[in-house]
Amino acid sequence: MTQTPTGILPAHTIEKMFREGTIIAEAAPVDGQIQPASLDLRLGHTAYRVRASFLTGPESTVMEKLENLKLHRFDLNDGAVLETGCVYIVPLQENLALPEGMSATANPKSSTGRLDVFTRVITDRGLAFDTVPDGYNGPLYAEISPLTFPILVRAGSRLSQIRFRIGASLISDADLEEVHRTHILMSGGNERIGGGVQLSIDLEGKGEGSLVGYRAKHHSGLIDVDKPGAQEPLDFWEPIYRRGSAELILDPNEFYILVSQEAVHVPPDFAAEMVPFDALVGEFRVHYAGFFDPGFGHAGVGGVGARAVLEVRSHDVPFILEHGQTVGRLVYEKMAERPAQLYGEGIGSNYQGQALKLSKHFKTPT
Repeated sequence: MTQTPTGILPAHTIEKMFREGTIIAEAAPVDGQIQPASLDLRLGHTAYRVRASFLTGPESTVMEKLENLKLHRFDLNDGAVLETGCVYIVPLQENLALPEGMSATANPKSSTGRLDVFTRVITDRGLAFDTVPDGYNGPLYAEISPLTFPILVRAGSRLSQIRFRIGASLISDADLEEVHRTHILMSGGNERIGGGVQLSIDLEGKGEGSLVGYRAKHHSGLIDVDKPGAQEPLDFWEPIYRRGSAELILDPNEFYILVSQEAVHVPPDFAAEMVPFDALVGEFRVHYAGFFDPGFGHAGVGGVGARAVLEVRSHDVPFILEHGQTVGRLVYEKMAERPAQLYGEGIGSNYQGQALKLSKHFKTPT
């Protein structure tokens, strides 16, 4: 490949990677698969239920590990149900032949995170989840574990996405302060920068009695991950309304959809990623919420006031979450080049201009 500036690679470079064989797939990418700064990864034709999650380590491939850990193998071509509490490994349709100097990071798609589907990408001889090392040449696999709802998937379903980078692209806090002065990265709320743009929780809503979140119901029905707008929200979610103090007791191992106070902005020359806040501030974590592409919350593409939806799960003890408490952060990286299309510009962007919002699989509450 020709020399590319350092940073996150945009959509037109990802398209070129398919043509040049850096990304190898049995079928050409489908509409909407390539986002402004990321690529959705498609499930392959076969899945394996396994006894436990694993990393391959430096001496093994995924298929070698599966020989000892698989419980059974099944076909995905006509669709299959992935049950809660089980762990599955699925070879992905995209393989990589990265050149030296290029690495990648994977994350669940936002819609996957909002269904509480724990999804990670693993590689052969891998030392970390969701991390594709510099110059990796080989297959990719998805580890999938639905935690709350059973899901229906099939070959071609897209649960994860991957972002490619050349060199060091992370923006330091000092530089982020300067970007914020120029572009206004967040507005409302606490407006703090430290380890990225810090995000705090909104539990005030629009006042007494207003909707501030959702708690997932147990023993619900099945969700087809490829059918948007098909499900009634109240069949799967209990709405949470503000009553009295702007606080919420997180019950252990319950799953919540909440929203940030801050409206966030990802300018066209940058990309961002949600990362959990330091666990030392409380016994909870924000589920990995995926990537924020260039143009998210950008006024030029209708994103003014786009807040971050937060997938929150408490751990071993009940924990009181108070309005304005910091729960997560966005780290920003520079783009190698500005994408030709931004998030929200007619490319199947489901969450531009969002406030509190369930995943795309649910009908809009009336």
